[in-house]
Amino acid sequence: MTENFRDALKRSPDHRRGRKDSPIVDSELRRLFDDLQKQLAETRNITEKLGITDVFEQRDAAEYFEKILCMTSQDASKIFKGELNHRTTCCKCDMKNDSRSFFWILPLMVEDSRYKTYNVEQGLEAFFELQQVSGDDQIYCSRCDEKQNADIKWEITQHPDVLTLLLKRFTFDYKLRRYVKLHCKADVPQTLHMEKCTYELYAVVNHFGSLTGGHYTAEIKSYENGQWYCFNDGHVESVREHNLTSPQTVFYSLHPPVQES
Repeated sequence: MTENFRDALKRSPDHRRGRKDSPIVDSELRRLFDDLQKQLAETRNITEKLGITDVFEQRDAAEYFEKILCMTSQDASKIFKGELNHRTTCCKCDMKNDSRSFFWILPLMVEDSRYKTYNVEQGLEAFFELQQVSGDDQIYCSRCDEKQNADIKWEITQHPDVLTLLLKRFTFDYKLRRYVKLHCKADVPQTLHMEKCTYELYAVVNHFGSLTGGHYTAEIKSYENGQWYCFNDGHVESVREHNLTSPQTVFYSLHPPVQES
């Protein structure tokens, strides 16, 4: 249901050449999308390309989403690609250091609360809040030639056409001495406003179960008729309300969408 991504795959040179030895997965995705328009589709080709040998072992959906994009041609994957700037400012001399990097997904930490609804919009704001480091966490300043307190802040320098947010639903349980999943509900807004950009929600990936086992479903808005559908393996049905108990990854499209030349 990401129309620009599917259209870009159709134009992929690797798909036209049909190279079986290519690390690029464009041809496998293109074939999968073609099959899905006609019938139930098998994923054997794409899973083999991703190096998955045991399909019964749980994999992290967000991890393999990133892996797929890393193995997809640049023209297609750039739709999900954004750029972040990590700015560190010395609190003594005010020297600033900038470091830029690209991202596919922005990770949002979910608070450890079983009774409070997690707010995605507030989580996104917290990701970009100014952070101050001191004490043992001081950062070396080349101008001062010693460690100093510092301000740290992330900022988006390039907004992606599709903004992907990962809700990190886990915390360390000191009684059990292991990581456990957080099962709180989530408030997922229909619209996100970021600086001069407006994003509209169009897909939610849900995970039911624990960190070691469970089941994935997806709720996706059709670009053809605006209707939301729940995708549960081979079963698809229309839905009126979103399931907000177990969202793991949410997808927002830039509105209005970018017009390709």
